[in-house]
Amino acid sequence: MSEIVKGLEGLLARFHLDVALQPIVAFAIMMAVVFGILAIAIWIAVRRRWIGRTTAAFWLFVSPWIVGFLLFTGGPMIYSLVLSFTDWDLISPAKFAGLANYRKAVHDPDVGQAIKVTLLYAVISVPAQTALSLAVALLMNVKVRGIHVFRTIWYLPSLVTGVAQTVLFIWVFNPEYGLVNGVLRLMGVEGPKWLFDPDWALPAVIIMSLWTVGGNMVIYLAGLQDIPSELYEAAALDGAGRLRSLWNITIPQISPVIFFNVVTGLIYAMQTFTQGFVVTQNGGGPSNSLLFYVVYLYQNAFKFFQMGYASALAWILFLMIMVLTAVVFRGSSFWVYYESQRPKERRRRVRAK
Repeated sequence: MSEIVKGLEGLLARFHLDVALQPIVAFAIMMAVVFGILAIAIWIAVRRRWIGRTTAAFWLFVSPWIVGFLLFTGGPMIYSLVLSFTDWDLISPAKFAGLANYRKAVHDPDVGQAIKVTLLYAVISVPAQTALSLAVALLMNVKVRGIHVFRTIWYLPSLVTGVAQTVLFIWVFNPEYGLVNGVLRLMGVEGPKWLFDPDWALPAVIIMSLWTVGGNMVIYLAGLQDIPSELYEAAALDGAGRLRSLWNITIPQISPVIFFNVVTGLIYAMQTFTQGFVVTQNGGGPSNSLLFYVVYLYQNAFKFFQMGYASALAWILFLMIMVLTAVVFRGSSFWVYYESQRPKERRRRVRAK
């Protein structure tokens, strides 16, 4: 393994340009080259009539998105990958460091703690949000007078910004004058210190995440209203009750919607930043119990000015999210139902896997 690492470092060193330019200057040069190549390619295609007017119009209309993607997403991603193999403090010229940043991440105990906190948060909060938002959507999927008012009330909290929501819940979970402990005192129970207790800090943040289930509720509600009513009528004629209809009709019909919310929720949970940053004031909380991965990444980038190490942490996070998403996609074939797929084809595909 050590020989492979040394060989990879040697390969990277071959492409390393030992220049005294600041990384931001190198990024500007790289983007100028990319745009230049793109412009030349379009000009040649038009001159030699490789593309017709319709195709040219298509590329003309999508070019603003392409430019924005290259400038604000694709370009910075490639540059951060290059930066992850360097040692840069935002002031001095970047120095090539090979795989040193990745080695440091493997042996950094704070990285392990950050991964533990983030994974625990994602594994608990995503199923909880999924179950609660689906339950609320089922309650809101009725035809009664004033139901739109209740739907709006449930949806409004999702419009609150993350910072405002976190500040609100800091007061709610305050051990001295907070709302939760105040109610517990009325019941004769002494509440925990919540955000100041390493055993209760993460559960408090998970409870905080349930505040915005209204956003997923709207998505579930759209899926529920798209289910044909004939299915429920046929089930009622066969003597199926509400629970049986829920399990055999509702859940399979909206399983693609559940799958979508699980995937997006997992990706979002793995990138949790605002709650941990605002609650801990750019720290890790009591005993690092709220040291989320992105918070630790931010600390290394803008508190310790280790941009190379922070870039390496970002790419490690990218790989973790890719792996988790692939696992969820792999398992979706066993429980996600699509109307366009025949039952025999579905069973055959599951058995083949």
